[in-house]
Amino acid sequence: MITARAKQTLSSLHVDLQGLEVRSVRVNDVPASFTRDGQELVITPGNRLQDRSTFQVAVDYGGSPQTIVGSPIVFGSPYGFLHTDDGNFVGAEPNAASTWFPNNDHPSDKAAYVFRVTVPEGKSVIANGRLVSQETTNGRSTFTWEELEPMATYLATVDTGDWLFKTGTTPAGVPETVAVDPVLLNGQPNAVDFFFDTSAQATDYLATQFGPYPFASTGAIADNATYQGRALGFSLETQTRPVYSAVRSSTTIAHELAHQWFGDSVSVADWHHIWLNEGFASFAEYLWLEHLGTRTAHESFARDYARLATSTFWQVVVADPQRDTMFASAVYRRGAMTLQALREKIGDEKFFQILRTWAAEHRHGNGTTEQFTALSERISGRDLGAFFQTWLYTPAKPMSW
Repeated sequence: MITARAKQTLSSLHVDLQGLEVRSVRVNDVPASFTRDGQELVITPGNRLQDRSTFQVAVDYGGSPQTIVGSPIVFGSPYGFLHTDDGNFVGAEPNAASTWFPNNDHPSDKAAYVFRVTVPEGKSVIANGRLVSQETTNGRSTFTWEELEPMATYLATVDTGDWLFKTGTTPAGVPETVAVDPVLLNGQPNAVDFFFDTSAQATDYLATQFGPYPFASTGAIADNATYQGRALGFSLETQTRPVYSAVRSSTTIAHELAHQWFGDSVSVADWHHIWLNEGFASFAEYLWLEHLGTRTAHESFARDYARLATSTFWQVVVADPQRDTMFASAVYRRGAMTLQALREKIGDEKFFQILRTWAAEHRHGNGTTEQFTALSERISGRDLGAFFQTWLYTPAKPMSW
């Protein structure tokens, strides 16, 4: 069920849905006609939907969601709805949410979510937000999870199977839920505590750098996802608790939890601005390693900067990557370098004020590169046009800044 508000008078509406069989559609509980156009479901209600009216769309559909494979967007790695030995594991960035539910699959379109999922008795469900209820009847269990803060489609996850749960709070008091596939305990008996303790530490530390944690809960979902017998090294910043498969790195956990501020709460207006997600989370790795005493943020910057000027790493336009390079390492690492270079240029006080203000002013909304650069100039009181031109828009290694 989708509840939405019309921004204009509508004679029809489109939602994204890849594959899956649609049996019927109802708009405001009245049958509506529909057609399929590629991955879009085109719905025509019996009566026009008036501008600013609130309406509901119920789509009766079914089938087995298909994993996306071979896509150059994510370098050929399978993603989306991943089938596991005991259930499923969902990591849908950037365009796979529509493989398992109808939606407007775009990061600018956020909504609150309620997930009601029924599984065989003995299996469990973990999703975004908080567990509202769990009921078992006739050999089947229904779990209801809800995430009431605005969430982009690709950040939604529902993961089913055999789970070991641990709940509590971080030392700073943020509610936390972790779910771990028992298979991960083979040879790693502390896996549950590792994900719980590291997520708690990273959540609380990053809040000291970026401002208050933006959601009502934190945590982790750690699975053992495979595709055609091959283990998938996979992580994604699904809202409130990231998903991980074959990941045991505290730096990766810090990266994905940094996204709760930059990517989840403050989402990109469109995918051209993806560095605002990945560059910021990669910069959080710099901070995390400094926090652990591994190396300073400047030393991490220097390691990334050491690449030869002739490397293709420097040929990506960070602020406008193309479709097939939006997840290139340059977007991540050069994005992080941009922030560290800005930090060293204007000083810690102004720099961290910029990050906290960005997180606060765009909380549960969206942002663009132009808005971030304007904010940076406003708070620093400096003309940063040449700086950002060098770091974000020039496909060459910066020689000075």
